[in-house]
Amino acid sequence: MSFQLGSALLDACVLAILAKKDAYGYSLTQQVREVMDISESTLYPVLRRLQKGGYLTTYDQPFQGRNRRYYKITASGRGKYDELLREWNEYKEKIDLVLLRGIDHE
Repeated sequence: MSFQLGSALLDACVLAILAKKDAYGYSLTQQVREVMDISESTLYPVLRRLQKGGYLTTYDQPFQGRNRRYYKITASGRGKYDELLREWNEYKEKIDLVLLRGIDHE
């Protein structure tokens, strides 16, 4: 993809995935990679930032003799996701107007 991804868009994608179901890091990375080209090293700072902001919590769950760290969206995270989704829709409509209709300079 040629378009640059901003942190707000990445935050929105992570929150959208977690709004449907808790996920562990690798699983979350794979789901985000379905729509964006990111690495795990990119995603973990995003998860830490969202957690620090109170939008996510974590819990550990045993899996094959090890613990997996799951990420869960909080009520505050759901509010942030709704806010980002509204902003995305407004932004997308403006970009669509330009890309699909062009700009009238008269």
